[in-house]
Amino acid sequence: LKARTFASNSPRRAHPSPVSASAIMPSMEENWPAFQAKMTKEGLNASAIAAFKYNYEVLVSGASTMIPESAIDGVEELPVLEKLDIEAKPELLKETVILKLNGGLGTGMGLEKAKSLLEISGGNTFLDLIAKQVGVMKETFKTDLKFMLMNSFSTSADTLDALKKYSDLGTGSDLEFVQNKAPKVTEADLTPASWPAAPDNEWCPPGHGDLYPAMLGSGTLDNLLGKGFKYMFVSNSDNLGATMDLKLLTHFASSKAPFMMEVATRTEADKKGGHLARTKADGGLTLRESAQCPEEDEKEFQNVDKYKFFNTNNLWVDLVALKVAFEKNNGCLPLPVMKNGKTVDPRDKKSTKVIQLETAMGAAISAFPGATAILIPRSRFAPVKTTNDLLALRSDAYVLTPDFRIMLAKEREGVPPNIKLDGRYKFVDAMETMTPNGTPSLIGCSKLVVEGPIEFAAGVVLKGSVTIKNASEEKKVVAAGTYENTTIEL
Repeated sequence: LKARTFASNSPRRAHPSPVSASAIMPSMEENWPAFQAKMTKEGLNASAIAAFKYNYEVLVSGASTMIPESAIDGVEELPVLEKLDIEAKPELLKETVILKLNGGLGTGMGLEKAKSLLEISGGNTFLDLIAKQVGVMKETFKTDLKFMLMNSFSTSADTLDALKKYSDLGTGSDLEFVQNKAPKVTEADLTPASWPAAPDNEWCPPGHGDLYPAMLGSGTLDNLLGKGFKYMFVSNSDNLGATMDLKLLTHFASSKAPFMMEVATRTEADKKGGHLARTKADGGLTLRESAQCPEEDEKEFQNVDKYKFFNTNNLWVDLVALKVAFEKNNGCLPLPVMKNGKTVDPRDKKSTKVIQLETAMGAAISAFPGATAILIPRSRFAPVKTTNDLLALRSDAYVLTPDFRIMLAKEREGVPPNIKLDGRYKFVDAMETMTPNGTPSLIGCSKLVVEGPIEFAAGVVLKGSVTIKNASEEKKVVAAGTYENTTIEL
């Protein structure tokens, strides 16, 4: 297993100020005991402490987390899911666990509960749809399909309560494990951050790369292996396209690869996001995100003809290989480290500057020799990150299939509507003030722009490119009717 200091697939982040050449880097010997004591006192397990220790060693070493153009090449060709000539093997399901990452609160959309409890379609939340999908597969293949969640301390109680009605999914540690937390690091001297006014602010989520140490430290990995599970399909709970696919499972199992990433084709709309690449050093696959791209390489970074693929965060992991990797590395999976500059109290920009150390689960592609990737259709990547996404999902541009998948309507030909709502609709409760009479028809809409306070009457049909403007602060109603390729001034 190869430890690399490359950072991984994530949005562009604020970075801590670089330590000047004349500054003396604190040593592990000086600073680590305080972190060890703090994490032990908090009750964190050995696996969580080992993962943070590795990340902190990278920080103190001063190693670069940049991936220059000179270190990588584009990935020319990959296997394509639709072209796989393979006979699916349903019997593999008995050895497979479906895992959903469910630690997010959806604060960016104004939510104070698990984002997966948001209603999506026909009265169903993300979690309802996921549970019902698993139920259909159990019935179809006459097998007891294993399902689990990685929750956070913030989402665990709400999620378990919501899933009580699906008793066949499992309960307690059979259904969930909880991700770890990590201490924030004071930027000035790299000591543990202290904030007595609100001690909770001294801790942060360690990124979804924590999946691996959390599985080990909670006993989940050993428990699954002990019960004969070998394969894991993991994805984000807000990606409704990430369903169990027997063809993909069979391909992964027959490939004998330790790790496989589902990637999609980058378009101009994706050019600012991260991409898949090959390292020149060994030809292995890696991820490069904008935060790891030197400024002088930005143009090539955005070259979608050279860097053709992006990570969907739908991942397949060989659990036996994962256990071996931990054993080879003294209980730690050395993932690329990301440095995220913040203030210790996120709401107080004058509070102490800190560094949050994070990892991403997709970054494991560069840690497993022999890791592979496969090109999937965009339909398997349908995340809900904003209220723009949510409005589209709640409209007739999407349909709910009999096996509880959310799919773009055939008429959309694989392209979702491009929606741009006024900033006042960033939060879900605000967006819902537009649609008390139901969501307008968007099945024929290519682009919708909304500016100002509005409400849709029942029976509004939007086609082509439509812009709706209300320059006043008084809410105005878009009357029932069909609007096509037009600007509506209310």
